[in-house]
Amino acid sequence: MNQAIRITLADIHSRTNPSVLRRVLYVLRRWPLIPILIISTLVTCAIFAEYISPSLPNRQDLRDRTAAPSWYAQCMGDEKPYFDYCSRGSKYLLGADPLGRDVLTRIIHGARVSLTLASISITVGMLVGATLGLVAGYYGRYIDEVVMRLTDITTAIPYLLLALVIVVVLGQKFYVIIGVLALASWPEIVRLVRGQTLQIKTLDYIALAKVAGASDIRILFRHILPGVMNTLVVATTLQVGGIILAESILGYLGAGVPPPTPAWGAMVADGRNYLSNSWWVALFPGLAIFLTVLSFNFIGDWLRDRWDTRLRQIL
Repeated sequence: MNQAIRITLADIHSRTNPSVLRRVLYVLRRWPLIPILIISTLVTCAIFAEYISPSLPNRQDLRDRTAAPSWYAQCMGDEKPYFDYCSRGSKYLLGADPLGRDVLTRIIHGARVSLTLASISITVGMLVGATLGLVAGYYGRYIDEVVMRLTDITTAIPYLLLALVIVVVLGQKFYVIIGVLALASWPEIVRLVRGQTLQIKTLDYIALAKVAGASDIRILFRHILPGVMNTLVVATTLQVGGIILAESILGYLGAGVPPPTPAWGAMVADGRNYLSNSWWVALFPGLAIFLTVLSFNFIGDWLRDRWDTRLRQIL
C-alpha cells in the first residue's frame, strides 16, 4: 500500500514538475525558435554585411583559388608511401572559390541580395494578387472570369522557361529579375484572397455597410481586407522561401543576378565543376539556401496553425 502510494506520488510529482528536457521540447514545439534564429541571423548578415564579413566579396587572390576551409585538413597518403601527410586548411573559414574569393564573405553578402529580391518581389506580388483577388471575389461575374482566366494562363505557362526568355530578351537587370520573381507569387495569392472574399462578402456586417452607404472601395479595404489579412500574411510567408529558391535556380542557370555580385545560386553554379575536390565551394551556399527556405516554410506553417482555427493544433 505504501509502495503504491509512493509510486502514485512519484508520478504526480513527475507530471507536475516536468524535466528541463521536456520543457525545452515543449517550447520548441510551441514556438519556432530555431527558424526564427536562422532568419534573424540572415537579416543581421544582410544589414551589417560590411561589418560582419571578414573581407570584401569580390576580392580575388588566385594563389588561394579553391583553398580549403581553415578547419579542414587534406591528407595526401598516396604521395607518401610510408606515412600520411595532412596539410592545414587555409585562412578562409569556409574556404575559397575558383577565383580565390572568400566563400563566407560571399554568402554573407549574398544574404542581402536574396532578401532584397525576395522582399521586393513578394511585396509586388502581394499587392497585385491581393487587389485582383479582392476585386474578383467582390464583383464576380465578368470581372471574376477575366481575372481567374488570366491567373490560369499565367499558371499554365512553365515558369522557368518564361523567366529565362524574359531575362534573355530584357537583360539581367535588377528590376527585370524582380518582375520575373513577382510573376511566381501573385497567382496563388489571387486564388486565396478571392476564396476568402467570396465568404466574407455574404456576412451581415458587409450588408449593413452597404445599407449605410459605404462605397465599394471602403468595403473592400476597410471591411473585407482585414478579414483576409491572416490568410494573406501566411501565404506570403510561405512563398518567401519559394521566391528565394526561384532566384537561386535562375542564378544557377545563369539568368539571375549578373556577376560579380554575390548570389547563392550563382555560387552553387561556380562550384558544380569542383564537387570532387573542392566540395565546399558549392556545399555552403547550397546549405544557406536550404536552411533559409526551410525556416520560412516552418514559420509559415506555424502562423497557419496559430491563426486558422480549423487547423490550430493543441500542443
